[in-house]
Amino acid sequence: MTLLRIIAIALLFPVCAFAQTYPAKPVRIIVPFAPGGGSDFIARFMAQRLSASLGQQFVVENRAGAGGMIGVEAGIRSAPDGYTLTLISNSYTVNPSLYKIRFDPIADMTPVIQISQGPYLVVVHPALPVQSIGELIALANSRPEQINFASSGTGSVAHLATELLAAMAGFKLNHVPYKGTGPALTDTIGGQTNAMLGSTAATLPHVRTGRLRALAVTTAQRLAAEPNIPTVAEAVPGYETVLWHGLIGPKALPPAVVERLNAEVTKVLQLKEAAEQLQSDGVSPAGGRPEQFLAAIRKEIEVWRKVVADANVKTE
Repeated sequence: MTLLRIIAIALLFPVCAFAQTYPAKPVRIIVPFAPGGGSDFIARFMAQRLSASLGQQFVVENRAGAGGMIGVEAGIRSAPDGYTLTLISNSYTVNPSLYKIRFDPIADMTPVIQISQGPYLVVVHPALPVQSIGELIALANSRPEQINFASSGTGSVAHLATELLAAMAGFKLNHVPYKGTGPALTDTIGGQTNAMLGSTAATLPHVRTGRLRALAVTTAQRLAAEPNIPTVAEAVPGYETVLWHGLIGPKALPPAVVERLNAEVTKVLQLKEAAEQLQSDGVSPAGGRPEQFLAAIRKEIEVWRKVVADANVKTE
């Protein structure tokens, strides 16, 4: 055996040993939002199953504030040993265009895996005289800035997804920001606003009771649970907004840890139970390789940067 081969094996051995023993103590998953929301639900769902499959406790820690930046920065600044992970969502790709963040959203993190994916529903109050996304666009074009689109807040993903729709469809909207999805939904149901983009978990129950009318989903594919609802892209080619969650670690996270976590999360996502549980929150399992997740994050950062600039979105 050559000296170089001996050295290579010696260097590889600690990595292999680390992968076999990881995790050797509890793992923390930081959720940069308050308990009770979709991010918290998904983090706790994954933590419970990873605890069972890996034999160590995965503990969810909620660190809300500053649009998710406080928790994300805490995770990114942690030691790159695999014992602190961060659950991120679309806001991770929006914030660099809206705020002065103190980290590089690409260079300062290690992608692990995308966990979930799902659409927004474009919904309107039933009194609005439209039956399709095409008719909504035509009405908005005939009444510039008179169709009131509610959102969960200025600079939210729902707001930017609406601005993207308006830009690609060529109409001008009147944006009505609220402090959260709940108030926006309440006023759209009540008729104080005409339309909004909302998660399926929040909007679909009201669609099924007739309090809202669903016109389209924002993903490239129709929703399996409601196949009769078309996609926005069927009327506006190329339009897509995906709601997602995923796991990241700090930069320089050992490849062996990334591989172990990716493989274990993938196993969980392949369970029938996972699809059923995630569906209850209006999303479906995603999965995939870390490099795929990184590419999606990188692309989305650029999409929202352009939307923010073109629509001149300003946060207080």
